[in-house]
Amino acid sequence: MAHLMSTSCSIKISSSYRPCGQPLNQDRTVLPNSFTIKTSKSPFKRLVSKGHSAGRSCVVLATAAPVSKEVSANPRSGSDRSPNDSSKSQRVMVIGGDGYCGWATALHLSNKGYEVAIVDSLVRRLFDHQLGLDSLTPISSIHNRLRCWKAITGKTIELYIGDICDFEFLSETFNSFEPDAVVHFGEQRSAPYSMIDRSRAVFTQKNNVIGTLNVLFAIKEFREECHLVKLGTMGEYGTPNIDIEEGYITISHNGRTDTLPYPKQASSFYHLSKVHDSNNIAFTCKAWGIRATDLNQGVVYGVKTDETSMHEQLYNRLDYDGVFGTALNRFCVQAAVGHPLTVYGKGGQTRGYLDIRDTVQCVELAIANPAKPGEFRVFNQFTEQFSVNELAALVTKAGQKLGLDVQTISVPNPRVEAEEHYYNAKHTKLIELGLKPHLLSDSLLDSLLNFAIEFKDRIDTKQIMPSVSWKKIGVKPQTVPAN
Repeated sequence: MAHLMSTSCSIKISSSYRPCGQPLNQDRTVLPNSFTIKTSKSPFKRLVSKGHSAGRSCVVLATAAPVSKEVSANPRSGSDRSPNDSSKSQRVMVIGGDGYCGWATALHLSNKGYEVAIVDSLVRRLFDHQLGLDSLTPISSIHNRLRCWKAITGKTIELYIGDICDFEFLSETFNSFEPDAVVHFGEQRSAPYSMIDRSRAVFTQKNNVIGTLNVLFAIKEFREECHLVKLGTMGEYGTPNIDIEEGYITISHNGRTDTLPYPKQASSFYHLSKVHDSNNIAFTCKAWGIRATDLNQGVVYGVKTDETSMHEQLYNRLDYDGVFGTALNRFCVQAAVGHPLTVYGKGGQTRGYLDIRDTVQCVELAIANPAKPGEFRVFNQFTEQFSVNELAALVTKAGQKLGLDVQTISVPNPRVEAEEHYYNAKHTKLIELGLKPHLLSDSLLDSLLNFAIEFKDRIDTKQIMPSVSWKKIGVKPQTVPAN
């Protein structure tokens, strides 16, 4: 996406609210919410649904929008503070902080004493509206979430609503918040979504690659010492017939030896965007001296963290559909409603997995132990490896203990991938920094299954079966059909 210019003047919007829920202190004084709003061109208009355009012609950008603080007319200069100034709390910008991993991370960091700002376009919620999907858990608006967090903890998380593909918006956000670290979750994160049709493939690559480029330029221009913590994916590596190292591999060839970036074998337009991101970040670390950590994350499962469990308005989303849902979460939801577990093909596909509580722990460790200037670190962020068949067996066993009749079926694999393969990925660097993993246990599976049972009335069984085919993707815009 090219540099997008804002087009209209500022508008002030104020809204009063009450603190969330009965468990909270009802005597708490509540301040009105104040935002500076302006409109900007947006790539979302290119997202289409069956029969008509489902996008927007503009996006609302709320710049410098803490829960109860007026926006300053003169943003502070990025040169006023150093990220190494230990006399003040470290300031962390969480891009994509309204999403599955981002929301849990923002609350965790705030709870740990970091000054946190969320930057998000809220487009993930638009995807659900476009495709007729919904989270298993009811999720509150981002504004109500932050009000609730403030009411419970007394901590403020600042909110900037806008598209990081709009560099003017991102520039204003950097200058206003002055981050010491940027945690970048703000990408279209679904492989199936990127394979629905041409428009979604193009959107995924533009949104992810250009957004990350803008973040890199913003760091160079406004916060040179800022540490970028970027969410990558283990899917960049593919499934090679050799061990997967953490980012780099030492190769001897024709009598010479070198340490090179580990080869990438992406398996979707989404994964390809992540590979491009990694290359761009590595280049800017070398050329500009940026400090960056690339967290190649495995498949995340679970829904509860200490912070999201504090109140129902802080609940995280949990996707179970064939577009955004991940394997273990999907299997637990399927078991809860008596739907056979949907194993793709032979079920030997093996990947790295981790609990969402470990996602937030890994991000905190990366921030607390930053990369050096010019260093591009790569950590493989997962705790255990499972095949799809192994996960199905674990869910079946846990479901039977709860009295559920759990069956498994093999469905035609909609993806183009090896269904039986060697897989052994290294993941020691985060352990060395102090990660204490929450390994998959019977108690965790029981908790996740019971959570799915609690909300099973919200499950739309028509969304369970896969409906996106890697081989059938075409030019014509598609709406994922209800089965």
